[in-house]
Amino acid sequence: MSDKDYLKDISEIKNLMNKSSRFISLSGLSGILAGIYALIGAAIAYWLVISYSGGKLYIFHGWVFWTSMFVLFMIALLSALTGIILTTRKAKKNGEKIWDNSSRRLLFNFLIPLVAGGLYTLIILDQGRYGQTGALMLIFYGLALVNASKYSIGDIKYLGFAEIVLGLFAAYYPGYGFWLWVVGFGLLHIIYGTWMHFKYDTK
Repeated sequence: MSDKDYLKDISEIKNLMNKSSRFISLSGLSGILAGIYALIGAAIAYWLVISYSGGKLYIFHGWVFWTSMFVLFMIALLSALTGIILTTRKAKKNGEKIWDNSSRRLLFNFLIPLVAGGLYTLIILDQGRYGQTGALMLIFYGLALVNASKYSIGDIKYLGFAEIVLGLFAAYYPGYGFWLWVVGFGLLHIIYGTWMHFKYDTK
């Protein structure tokens, strides 16, 4: 057997091991759509606050605040459903299982920081400290991505790092929290999703 054959066999073994330990059917298109949903939701929230809070962007109170929170929740739900549908379709196309040990580990490690961050954010909101909401969302979402990257396409950790950095800036400059949220959940998702689509989905 030639050296070329050995290298080919090693490459195939490596690919099999990678598929068995990582869930690699994540869809780049779902990232793009999640970013678009976030931009639409941010535009709705912006309009609500500007229209009903005296033209001051950072006055969140009463029904305006909770309506904005509902919009954000619907964005998250729609993004999750879109991701599930597109990822399932991609997995079937690639002949891969959508629910196995790899996908379970991915989901478990993604949800630990995300659920903890969500509960902590609710506690902060209950205490009336609205200014840190955007920062907390970005930081815990970034941590969830980094934590899950061990069981999926490793590239998602870079998106996670970027989200964490934006979250720290939002914590230090709470007056810019809304716009940093828009960048993190909107623009970065579109950029990342486009990159992943052309890197993995178009092969």
